[in-house]
Formats: sequence, structure tokens, C-alpha cells
Amino acid sequence: MITYASGVAMLKCGLLEHLHMRLMVVVMLLTATFAPVVLADVKWEEDGWLATIGLEHLQDGDEFGCYGMPNLAWQADPGAMALECRNYIESRIDASQWGDNPISTFTPNDLTASQHTTVGNQGFVIHGDKTGQSATAWHSSDDAPVSEYDWFDLGRRGGSLEKGISDIDKISSELDSGGLVNMYWIGRINDATVRHDSDVVDMLSARDDVWFTTWGEAYSYWTVERCHQFEHNMSQKTLMFKHEDTIACSSAAPNAWNVPVTWIADVSNATVLQSNLPEIDADESNLMEGWRQEGEILYFTVLKGKSVHFNLSEDVDYDITGRTEFFNNKTSALTIAGHSTTDLFLWSKRFDGNDDLRFTWLISPRGLDEGIAWLPYAGLGVLLASVSGIWLLLKKDALAHSKAEGLMGTINSGEDDE
Repeated sequence: MITYASGVAMLKCGLLEHLHMRLMVVVMLLTATFAPVVLADVKWEEDGWLATIGLEHLQDGDEFGCYGMPNLAWQADPGAMALECRNYIESRIDASQWGDNPISTFTPNDLTASQHTTVGNQGFVIHGDKTGQSATAWHSSDDAPVSEYDWFDLGRRGGSLEKGISDIDKISSELDSGGLVNMYWIGRINDATVRHDSDVVDMLSARDDVWFTTWGEAYSYWTVERCHQFEHNMSQKTLMFKHEDTIACSSAAPNAWNVPVTWIADVSNATVLQSNLPEIDADESNLMEGWRQEGEILYFTVLKGKSVHFNLSEDVDYDITGRTEFFNNKTSALTIAGHSTTDLFLWSKRFDGNDDLRFTWLISPRGLDEGIAWLPYAGLGVLLASVSGIWLLLKKDALAHSKAEGLMGTINSGEDDE
């Protein structure tokens, strides 16, 4: 016979087991709810090439900007996207040989002007390309930027470098028209490697009237036109010049890099005999400091804040007439944006033998769900297993409850323990 005390003890054990079952149900429900999120929370894998060949590209004059982060969406929160992408770049590599901070980014063409401002507030001042804004920069040879906001919609005049898509005649015509020509490149689409047009590359490399540059270089060079201050004088046949690094100009474009800018001086009949800048040729097409003379005109390219001097053959009346639109008085500039660069080696390897072209690598880590087709099925499997487990626990719970009711009947009909 079951005594009252033993019955109560058994009942308490049954209730405790009943509580444990309910807790297990809650845990399994939470597992079914959050398991897919946990699986997706393993967001991306960084590009290890940034720490190796990335440094080589940096020394060669390439730039690193943002393309996006696989765990975020531009439309949902462009500020968070820009911030996380900036942190991803800054913790792995400098943006340029001229500046650590990344200032170039891809943006889709459906963001509002307010959202572009939000992205700009994270330090990205060049947005490309063809982003759908009313204010634009370099969508044609006449579309020179006049304000900071124009750079929120950089054009794509040159088309693609992809073989079969690129148009060598169109690209050449755009360069002949002048201004900044921006081209597009992507090294891989899904699992297919994209082939570049070597004829286009050869044509570009053969031109000596083009400044091969990057988005950030072109923008930073442009900002000097909006605000600059310099001092100069002539003493004992020596021309002195310094582009002042002022607080006012730095505040006008706080994210711009300090890049060398080409200035123009009319030195009349004098000849430069010596300078603390290196002499460069007219066909030099990559940004650097230096000087060259064409008749009475002296072109010299110098960093802001640096004093330079030129020892002339005679004292003359000279004039600083301004700066050139592009480096070394080139008539046009060319940028090539490497979009969605998730593997720098694959994107860049075919251009390793070219010393002239410069690339703006818009980088992004590789999403771990790329190539992981089983991830949705894993989430479904977790859900089904959880539902099945919940059903079995509830069934067991019902049986235990039935036994507990039978036990209470036995206790109530038994004798007192006296």
C-alpha cells in the first residue's frame, strides 16, 4: 500500500520532472528560433591577401576602399554598413600611400541623398559609381565637380575592362575628350573568372597624356582648387615656394589626403639649374613629387607643407599662375575601380606586369554563406528536430500527468498513517 508520505514524495518528484520538461520545451523553442541566427552570425571570412600582396599594391600606388559587408545591407542601415566597412579596412591596411583613412566606397543606386550624407559622415567622401544622385561628378567630360556633394555620384564613362564587353574605341574617345574617365572591373562572378581585355590595357599603357590615378587621389587633388594658400619669393636667382597647410583649408576638406599638386610658374627666360625636387619627364603618369620645364613654363608637383626651391640661371620677373587640372599637366585622368574585391589575388593577378595602371580596390570580406548551400537546410533541420522533440516531451508530460492523477486517487482512498 502506498503511504501518504511516500505518495506526496512521488507526487513532488512528478511535479519537479514536469517542471524540467517545461524548461526543456522552452529551451528547444529558443533553439529552433535562434539557431539559424547563430549559424548566420558566422558572417564572413577576411581576405588574407591584404596583409601580403595588399602592401605591394599600396606601395605601387593603388587605393583600398569599401564595397560592403556581407552581413549588412546598404538600404537597411547605410551608416552601420559604412562604419563596419571602414573598421574592416582600417584594421588591416592603409587606404593609400598618401593617407591611412579610407575615403572611397561603392554605394547602390537607390540610396537617398540623406543616406549618402550618412555614409559621408563616416568619412567616405567619394561614392560610386552611377549612384543616381542629382549632383554628379565626371559623368561626361564637361561634368567637372564643383561641390563636395557632386562626388557622391561618380560617373562610369569608360565602361568595363572585361573582354567582350569593353569598347576600345569608346574608351579612347572618352580620354581624348578630357576630364576623369572611370572604368569598372570585377575579377570573378560567382565561380567564373572574368577575362580582361588585353588590347584595352595595352592601349591605355601606351598613352602619355593620361594621369593614371585612383578615386581618392583625384578627389584630394581636386580639393586644393577650392581652398589653397601659398607663399613664394625670389632671392639671388632662387625661387622659393611653399603650399601652406592651413587650418581653414584642412577644415574645408577634413578627409582629403595630402597629395602632391602640380603648380605652374612662368620663369621667363630663366632655366632651372638645381632643385630639392627630382626632375621628372612629361610622360610621367603616376602621382609623385617633381619638376619639369617647358620653355618659359615651370611645372612642379609638391606636397602641402613642404618648402621647395629652384636655383635659376638668372633673376627674372616670375609669376605663379595657378595649378593644373590634373597631375603633370595631363589632359585627362583615368581611374579603374575593382568592384566587390573579395580576393585581391584573383582580382589583380592579371595586371601584375603593368606598371602604369592604378586601381581603386573596393574590398569586401567573403561571406561564409557563399558556397554553403546547406545553411538553409541546416536551419530547417534544427527546426524539425526541435518540433519533434517538443512533441515527444509533451506526450511524455501528458502520460506523467495521467499517472499523477491516478496516484492522487490511490492516496485519497487509502488509510491514514496512524
